[in-house]
Amino acid sequence: MQPYQALTGLVLPIDRPNVDTDAIIPKQFLKSIKRSGFGPNLFDEWRYLDKGEPGKDNAARPLNHEFVLNQPRYAGAEILLARSNFGCGSSREHAPWAFDDFGIRTLIAPSFADIFFSNSCKNGLLPVTLSEQAIDELFEEVASQPGYQLSVDLEAQTVTTPAGRRLTFEFDAGLKRRLLEGLDDIALTLNYSEEIQAYESKRKLDSPWLFD
Repeated sequence: MQPYQALTGLVLPIDRPNVDTDAIIPKQFLKSIKRSGFGPNLFDEWRYLDKGEPGKDNAARPLNHEFVLNQPRYAGAEILLARSNFGCGSSREHAPWAFDDFGIRTLIAPSFADIFFSNSCKNGLLPVTLSEQAIDELFEEVASQPGYQLSVDLEAQTVTTPAGRRLTFEFDAGLKRRLLEGLDDIALTLNYSEEIQAYESKRKLDSPWLFD
């Protein structure tokens, strides 16, 4: 997993609450367990005017030009600005995979669904929680300033606006370490390999019949 430390990037606003994982990546794309290739179908039902299917040529599909993802001013966005309860619905890991494949590694909202928050952290995405008032102000600034960027620093736990206003956010110390060091579940477990081996050796001595 790629470590997350700091990022300055263009902001993409999704100005609606309760965005669920089926909107983020529709169910028909869940057949694949690969972690790549989902970016072109991120927000598929809002992004295109026809129904998407796995293996379909997205380049030939009609775009919904009113949707922010298709507007030139947001091309290359790396930070998503969202409303409350983002990522609700089913617990699919494909949702953070789609964001990562698209190029978005930072999500900022007043609140996130618990499982989505956990899945994001386990896949190298940083979900930042700010107050409703701060989110309202950021949406206003994004709308009025084309090319609007934010700087996010996980170590300092800050979000800095173009005007220099610094917003702080809370973040679990264990999850912070995982993201800073790029540790997924397997890598985190391997950090304790010596302790695991020592335990297994002791178990063999204490209960040898278990290993016959």
